Amino acid sequence: MRVMILGGSTEAGALVRALRGDLRFDTTLSLAGVTRAPLIEASIATRIGGFGGVNGLAAWLRAHAIDALVDATHPFAQQISRNAVLACAEAGVPMLRVDRPEWRPVSGDRWSMVADMHEAAAALGPAPRRVLLTIGRKDLAPFREHPHHDYIVRSVDAPPPELLPPRCRLITARGPFDTDAELALLRESAIELIVTKNSGGRATDAKLDAARRLGLAVVMIARPAPVEGPFVPDWQSALQWLEQRHQASDTLRAV
Repeated sequence: MRVMILGGSTEAGALVRALRGDLRFDTTLSLAGVTRAPLIEASIATRIGGFGGVNGLAAWLRAHAIDALVDATHPFAQQISRNAVLACAEAGVPMLRVDRPEWRPVSGDRWSMVADMHEAAAALGPAPRRVLLTIGRKDLAPFREHPHHDYIVRSVDAPPPELLPPRCRLITARGPFDTDAELALLRESAIELIVTKNSGGRATDAKLDAARRLGLAVVMIARPAPVEGPFVPDWQSALQWLEQRHQASDTLRAV
């Protein structure tokens, strides 16, 4: 069974590792190429780069006779998810999305929910503050409009210098992070406020635990509206879906 996984998330990595060596599946992992040094499983065929939109993806699916597609991209990678829905419909390929649960505030959290980066930057307020930005490297422009704050930007890859806000220190690091390390970072840097996307998952939630323990405020950027179509909350459910489809195809062949 030829399977394509749109990757870029922790769940994608776990699903790829579960399929590694499973002779029932011929798996291809697709990465957008946003991260300069992506984590790649050597035993899985990997494609890096875009497809040229919906038509390009649909053509690729047909050319490679893909039997099923799993969209396990980041929850904020909305464009590729939309393209995948349309391309799979055009090519007649069954599709499932892995949509991990978003974070929810618990007792002790001091969250401010905002809709986008511009609202997040405005929520920092007029008084200078020391801010930890954990929003990736492509969404920094709105914070350049608020240069009176001191920023620490943490990103897997270094953003282009022209995108960084002034009075900024850059940390390049890849999760998962643990709470003790996050506590040390927040204390040593005298952070007063964290800005982050509501990505969900366990790889980067330690900063929220650390903020809770220190009583720090968090500006939480809401997820975009999910694309239409079937979804599951974790990679284990996606694996079960693939196994069920494989078993069903075996049954049809037997008949």
